[in-house]
Amino acid sequence: MPADAAADQAGIDRAIVDPRTYADQAACDALFARLRHERPVHWTVPDNVRPFWTISRHADIKDIERQNDRFINDPRLVLTSIADEERVKRITGGSHLLLRTLVNMDDPDHRVYRNLTQPWFMPPNLKKLEAGLAALAREFVDRLEDMDGECDFVRDVAVWYPLRVIMMILGVPREDEALMLKLTQEIFGARDPDMRRGGDTDEKTHVSATVKEFFSYFGALIADRRKNPKDDVASVIANAQIGGKPISEFEALSYYVIIATAGHDTTSSTTAGGLLALMQNPAELAKLRARPDLLRLAIDEMVRWVTPVKHFFRTATVDHDLHGHKIRAGDSLMMCYASANRDEAVFAEPYAFKVDRAPNPHIAFGYGVHLCLGQHLAKMEIRTLYEELLSRLEHVELAGDPAWVEATFVSGLKRLPIRYRMKRKAA
Repeated sequence: MPADAAADQAGIDRAIVDPRTYADQAACDALFARLRHERPVHWTVPDNVRPFWTISRHADIKDIERQNDRFINDPRLVLTSIADEERVKRITGGSHLLLRTLVNMDDPDHRVYRNLTQPWFMPPNLKKLEAGLAALAREFVDRLEDMDGECDFVRDVAVWYPLRVIMMILGVPREDEALMLKLTQEIFGARDPDMRRGGDTDEKTHVSATVKEFFSYFGALIADRRKNPKDDVASVIANAQIGGKPISEFEALSYYVIIATAGHDTTSSTTAGGLLALMQNPAELAKLRARPDLLRLAIDEMVRWVTPVKHFFRTATVDHDLHGHKIRAGDSLMMCYASANRDEAVFAEPYAFKVDRAPNPHIAFGYGVHLCLGQHLAKMEIRTLYEELLSRLEHVELAGDPAWVEATFVSGLKRLPIRYRMKRKAA
């Protein structure tokens, strides 16, 4: 390979694994637009990371997700350095897993464990949450009203509202929310200097310490729900039976952690990113105000626009040809959702935010058997908050520069300073 071509490839490979790429939307869009057009199946050999194929097109990612027997989740799920992989093995005594959750599992285990809670997260059951969500949305918009027209929407609303929803369905008391927020941000923002565990510069040591703290908290919750079951997800998991035997404590704890973290951080990112998109596109905000019936479409557009989960990995179980590239059994593939949801072959004007976009076949929730378990809850809680917010918000604008979390896996806004005016209450 000529020197200039080698340097170009090395630059692309570094950008793909650099968390700063995902905190810069323009840089992220430019990188993946180039990959989709020039190298949609790109052999990636970054420093200090095991090689993998970067898959950037929407159709190819759907095809891989559809073939869940040929492309499996275990053993490599997300982007991690070689050093961190080895550190996890030392911490766990040889296992590559700090957690074993639905996203780590393949069938038949995946199907069995997913079925434990899937009925709870389906729309018919979620109806019982409607009144509670509406009250919670009012509470948080009231909080905005009490802040005299200026706040950080991420810090003051977006991180707390979905956290309260998740804590509500897990049965976690409000006084423990600050701890849950801290642990969640440490898990997903491990490489962002603003999100790391205090005083810790070693990412995986910090993440393992966070997981240990999660396990300590949820271990007590398991014990309580086995003695005193309630109508919450925590009780469903604590008292679950797998093959006629009680669920293992490790897998029950892992289940709690994935619900508490993934169910919170992704929704928070979409809630804040959606408001930023509306502020940056005032014509779309006006359209939504004029036609509140568009909100369901607008929520899907917010999810596409933000795509909080940037990637997942799959591992090939058999040799596979993809656009002339030989994927060998054992090879890893990085499915880049942030790229797929800007794919020009699928979305008209993919870099435009449109509250009435239809159809909107985004894959921000994944695709196939691993489609996000909590997608209906996420959209329901975002819609409920925006119904309340838009009905009471007269004007909103940026009051400073927004900032994004530096993370390759789950990323969204970490700061969103806004200035706003609420509608006057009727006398």
